[in-house]
Amino acid sequence: MILDELEHPIVLAPLAGGASTPELTATVSEAGGLGLLASGYLPPEGLEERIARVRELTDAPFGVNLFVPGDPAAETPGLDDYLRRIAPEAGRYGAELGEARYDDDGYAQKLVLVTEQRPAVVSFTFGCPEADRVAALKEAGVEAWVTVTNPREARIAAKAGADALVLQGSEAGGHRASFPDGDDEPLSTLVLLRLVSQRVRLPLIASGGLTDGPAVAAVLTAGASAAQLGTAFLRADEAGTEPAYRDALPSRTPTALTRAFSGRRARGIVNRFMTEHSAEAPAAYPHVHYATAPLRAAARKRGDADGFNLWAGQAHELAQKGPAAEILRSISDSARQALEAAANRAL
Repeated sequence: MILDELEHPIVLAPLAGGASTPELTATVSEAGGLGLLASGYLPPEGLEERIARVRELTDAPFGVNLFVPGDPAAETPGLDDYLRRIAPEAGRYGAELGEARYDDDGYAQKLVLVTEQRPAVVSFTFGCPEADRVAALKEAGVEAWVTVTNPREARIAAKAGADALVLQGSEAGGHRASFPDGDDEPLSTLVLLRLVSQRVRLPLIASGGLTDGPAVAAVLTAGASAAQLGTAFLRADEAGTEPAYRDALPSRTPTALTRAFSGRRARGIVNRFMTEHSAEAPAAYPHVHYATAPLRAAARKRGDADGFNLWAGQAHELAQKGPAAEILRSISDSARQALEAAANRAL
């Protein structure tokens, strides 16, 4: 497995929506971790260009993340009322709401593309691909990883033939990777790791709230083969994180789960838009995502951090700034030191 070949047991989370860049992916892989390239919200041709760019920058293995589409016939109660509620928000930023629509994010075309392009890993979010699609990837020499949020999803992914599982705990920033977008209480990273490790015999990559070395050491001690970090790299020089977003990360402002920006539960730093609209936001993804996209873009352009999503994990204030390779090595070194210190205390 690719995890056995890594110098550092650290995987870059995909960071869909702007922060993910080929430069960030390539740098993490080149430095001895595994960079994952986000495909979410990109057209297939855009993804192909980014894969090519990563390969221009490094010969090291890397991965690509895909969104598994939801049911196009799923009902979206409350959507129209919510659109009327947030219409003035668009006006605030000199924009109009976008079309609230279903979209499968080019899933079928992207699956064909990654099977042909053969990155080391393809990871999946929001669901589990069919067993035959997993088998096709593996036949092409590509590892299939599935992101799960509870033991039931882990069993589904294992049955489909997944090579490894990414375990997303409640502390994680960005969208919940759960198969259905429910309102159940999410499991923390350590609890999820311990429960799944007793049920599934697959390599496990822990994710959620892991922003420094001691946190990485904790999940490695608890049975993870590697740690997946996203928020930890949002302030990296190579990340595409907007300036206002970067400025918000070192703050002590808490995070919360919300559907206000996209119609799917996601964790971000609390801001005005989230505070004012979360209670009424419906479970309507990706409809709300497309509706709010223009106003969020306008808020970013103005540098108004109260008008767009600031996806981040609960430990966001620990994120370092600087070159991604230095961040990776710093986290890895401090994880090693934490493991050695823990071993000495245990003797």
